[in-house]
Order: sequence, then structure tokens, then C-alpha cells
Amino acid sequence: MNRFGEELECLKLKLLEMSSLVEHAIQRSIDAVIKRDQIAAEEVLSAEARINAIELEIDALAIELLALHQPMAGNLRLIIAVLKINTELERMGDLSVAIAHSAKSLIDTPALEPIVDIPLIAGLVQSMVRKSLDAFVAADVDLALSVLTSDDTVDSLRTTFYHQLVSFMRKGPQNINPALNLLAITRTLERLADHSTNIAEDVFLFVKGVDVRHNLSQPMKN
Repeated sequence: MNRFGEELECLKLKLLEMSSLVEHAIQRSIDAVIKRDQIAAEEVLSAEARINAIELEIDALAIELLALHQPMAGNLRLIIAVLKINTELERMGDLSVAIAHSAKSLIDTPALEPIVDIPLIAGLVQSMVRKSLDAFVAADVDLALSVLTSDDTVDSLRTTFYHQLVSFMRKGPQNINPALNLLAITRTLERLADHSTNIAEDVFLFVKGVDVRHNLSQPMKN
């Protein structure tokens, strides 16, 4: 393997490290909500600095590869995809922090009977995150397409939960703060799904050189 190949492999490994950190942060933020786990929430907050640092490392490596080697075709698309996915992952790390903050607020309130099915929507979102990253690693457009088609389900659940939480708030002022925190969590989970969709779209650009951000008909025909 030549120097360029070694540096490209290092870049991919760094992105995998970033992916692992972000996935773990998402899992622990969800644990903090479902289990009312203060320690899990603090773990997420502590991990933010490392996620931010590795984002900068990946950007620097990618820009160096572009500047020194001037890659073309598939290698160029790969590096561009890494840059875009790196940004998505950093934002997903930020969203896990937002969930952890909401979880800490819920921990300080009396326990309630389940109002909305957080484990359901969280499980769907985590599946989208995992599949989008697996699709990139495997250069698998079919797996990427499955992520794109899952987004509507998450959007529908979020809308349903919104109406349930509004109804809950109307039952008494004591319900407003916990319901607002749950609304923030479901909205943030939806945004995580959106970022997973963005990664899946990046996979199409990397593998096929096709931009599907506003047109799903093209990949479905291939």
C-alpha cells in the first residue's frame, strides 16, 4: 500500500472511531431518559469534548489528502463523503448532549406513567444511525435506501407523540414541564433520524456519484 492508501485508511479509521463515540453517546443519552440515569447523562456531557476534537482531526486529515494528493473519481468522492459524514456525526453528538440535558431535567421531576413510547422511537432512530454508518462502511446503497425509507416512520411517530403530550399538558399545569422535556427529546430524536438520512444520501454520492437529496426515484430505479 502506498502512502496515499495508508493515509486514506487512517482517515477511514478515524471516522469509524468518531462513529463509535457518537453511537455510544446516543445510547447513553437514551439510557439517561429511559432509566433516569444521572451517570449516563454525565457520561454524554463528558464525551462532547472528545467528539469535537476528533471532528477537527478528521477534517485536517481529509484536507491534507485533498491538498497533497489531488485524488480523483472514487477516492475524491470518498474523501468528500468523509468530510460530510464527519459534520453529521458532530451534530449528532451535539444532539445527544441535548437529550442528556433534557434527561437531567426529567430526573429532577416525580416519576410518571409512560406518556409516549420513547423506547420505540429511540430504537427506530438508533437502527437508522447504525444502518447509515454500516452502509457507508460496506458501500451498500440498498442499506442506505432502507434508511431513507425509514425516515417517514420516525416523522409520523413524532407527530403522534406531539399530540399526546399536548393533551397531557392540558390535564394540569404540573404536567407542563415534564411534557416539554419529552417534546424536546422526541424532536431531538427526529433530528438524529434526519442526520442519519443525510449520511445515507452521502453513501449514494460516494458509491454511485448520484445526488439523491431531492429525488429518491433515481436510486430506486438502479
